[in-house]
Amino acid sequence: MTAETMKRQFLEYLEIERGRAVKTIENYDHYLSRFFKQMNIVDTGDITEEKIREFRLWLNRQNGTAGSMKRRTQNYYLIALRAFLKFLRKRDIAALSPEKIELAKVPERSLDLITSTELDRLMRAPLEAKDKETDPEKIPTYLRDYAILELLFSTGLRVSELCGLNTDIDLTRDELSVRGKGDKVRVVFLSPASKEGVRTYLKARKDMEEALFVDGRVASPHRITPRDIQRHIKKYAARAGITSKVSPHTLRHVFATDLLSNGADIRSVQVLLGHASINTTQIYTHVT
Repeated sequence: MTAETMKRQFLEYLEIERGRAVKTIENYDHYLSRFFKQMNIVDTGDITEEKIREFRLWLNRQNGTAGSMKRRTQNYYLIALRAFLKFLRKRDIAALSPEKIELAKVPERSLDLITSTELDRLMRAPLEAKDKETDPEKIPTYLRDYAILELLFSTGLRVSELCGLNTDIDLTRDELSVRGKGDKVRVVFLSPASKEGVRTYLKARKDMEEALFVDGRVASPHRITPRDIQRHIKKYAARAGITSKVSPHTLRHVFATDLLSNGADIRSVQVLLGHASINTTQIYTHVT
């Protein structure tokens, strides 16, 4: 059986039967395609332990900005390949056993965290910038950024989930249903500050876009992107005098550690974060 044909069926299986996110499917396609090209894989039977060993050596010798490719990144290729082999076995196609692939040991993942004082400074930064602004047209942008920060910290949303929100959000309720990874719906909770921040921002807007958060273009605004939010948060962190790395995911980390520090159980935090496995959530227990 040709490897490309089975790869296409595998990606369709991930999309239809497993309900994986589009980005996940794109990544699996990239990892498998790179393996097939580098190792000259034509048929599924060409996937051997020797080919995988050679590919791992090749990956390890790929240089990035900090030297060789990180082991965690190398493992992404192996995870995709192992999932592909499991799929072949499920379809009764003779192929290498997925158990033959062992992942490289990686150092424990570190978290990008900020102190409560730094968090307060970060939250105030957009409003302080707004108070100094002389151009009325730019005021909604600062109100937007404040609402984004409050919403990220209040809910623990992934930045992609926040970007997908629309203006039909019900601010009379303290909870919000959001569709996350794997098309799974979960409930998150809104703080009074986040609701007031969003309400004030929406009042200041003059456009009719359905997106809850739009970019800074006055004439024809578009839905804000994760990259936009990353850039804005980095800017406010610098204004707040925070020297450590700050990203939208930092606020998600702070949200989780704050819950655990205040007595929440790890299962509840897993549900609120939308983690499929509790193993992913347990990284926060090391901090708390």
